[in-house]
Amino acid sequence: MDRKKLLTLIKRDEGIKLDYKQKIDINSEYGKKELAKDICAIANSRGGRGYLIVGIEDKSKEITGYEKQYSFTEEQIQQIISTRCEPPIPIKVDHIYINGKEVSVITIYDGHQKPYQIRENGAFYIRRGSTTDVMRKQELLSAFQENLNLILESYPVIRSSQEILDNDTIEKYFKNKGIILSSDNRDFLLESSSIIYKDRDSGKYCCTFGGLLVFSNFNNLYIPHNMVRIKLNNKNNIVIVQGKLLDIIDKCEKVLSEELPNNYPKEAVIEALKNAVLYRDYTHTNRDIEIIISRKSISVISPGNLIYSKESSQIPNDLSRNSWLYEKLITLDDKKRFLQTRRGFYLMRNSFNGKGKVKFINSKAEGTFKVIFPGTSVFE
Repeated sequence: MDRKKLLTLIKRDEGIKLDYKQKIDINSEYGKKELAKDICAIANSRGGRGYLIVGIEDKSKEITGYEKQYSFTEEQIQQIISTRCEPPIPIKVDHIYINGKEVSVITIYDGHQKPYQIRENGAFYIRRGSTTDVMRKQELLSAFQENLNLILESYPVIRSSQEILDNDTIEKYFKNKGIILSSDNRDFLLESSSIIYKDRDSGKYCCTFGGLLVFSNFNNLYIPHNMVRIKLNNKNNIVIVQGKLLDIIDKCEKVLSEELPNNYPKEAVIEALKNAVLYRDYTHTNRDIEIIISRKSISVISPGNLIYSKESSQIPNDLSRNSWLYEKLITLDDKKRFLQTRRGFYLMRNSFNGKGKVKFINSKAEGTFKVIFPGTSVFE
């Protein structure tokens, strides 16, 4: 977004894809709710990308700017949207000065995951002219019929570039599928696999959320919560592990092998780690995976609750979350670590027979799933 395009936009009246605000207050709960509601409504409305322009009087379209106390960053808006809207809505924020007054444009992209919903009350909103309203039954049915691919991993990360993807890993994935990549079919195959996303309006490609997680060594630039934080026993330092998902598991295995006693059942902790990396809830943008090692206990804490199968409250439904990631990882992992995930719970539970109990805590209050193993003192 540049100054010229902004001035052209301001000439238009408010509508289903354009909203003017003199200011938004992201420091209050009410302000956050209203912002999420407005962006959700624009995203659900037909007509390509939409815009919420801040610093404009909505009736006269006078450029007023806004006071410093109401300033905001793209990261703050992303945080609000990712925690309040489901699925997360792809947006971008640009700040432009016109006649010394700051005007901010929140660009709301036309994603493939409509309809978007407000998590707090479960409502679906849409724009009717220049106002926000609740979606009607037929509108919801149409939106669901048009967009059946409701997968977080295919969510576009707008400011990303294909250049950040690791070509060797991409080629390995398709080779293992029996497909040879070439310059002629690359974009088509990556888009078809939801590794990259093509913007309908600009024709430009960006990476998807899942594409970055699996195929980028530097995904922390866009997904900073994709990390494992290992707190070591009686040590002040904390080991931070980031990167492609398989690399994270490999690096953590190495740290655990070095830090745990030789006779400790490391494979049980690694199993918990592997499950956390694969099945954690990646919409929890303010949380990462934690491994806490002490003489008393070893905990593996994963963001998001465990989802159980319909048949039994004791059997985890492994594929209810992140099935796209699962398919990519079982294709890429030479060690075949993801082929028997249900067996992993029995492995974790039975590895400490005679040494102590393994606790599984599915905390809805904290929004986490914890596996707590006996500490290192048991094996000293």
